[in-house]
Amino acid sequence: MAFEGLSEKLNATFKHLRGKGRLSEEDIKLAMREVRLALLEADVSYKVVKDFVKTVSERAVGAEVLDSLTPAQQVIKIVNEELVQLMGGTFDLSIDGDLFRADITLPRA
Repeated sequence: MAFEGLSEKLNATFKHLRGKGRLSEEDIKLAMREVRLALLEADVSYKVVKDFVKTVSERAVGAEVLDSLTPAQQVIKIVNEELVQLMGGTFDLSIDGDLFRADITLPRA
């Protein structure tokens, strides 16, 4: 399935961010480059990819990090929210201490 290859590439990209306590603008720029390549390799339209990366970059650079998330987790959360929105779905994240619940609903094809 196309999502498996995309998922693997995105996981590899975000693995590099996970060890950092603070993300620089350059870290986000490099991560978005990898996200762009992964989406293009998954045959996502160039214009869609360009708009998506721009939106995520703008949100990630100026984002206030939630107390319960690391900066890398915050970027991953933003990418997730934007991907779900791009596909016309909904995303709900509930955090209670160390426990969380993520509900993603996508329209049927």
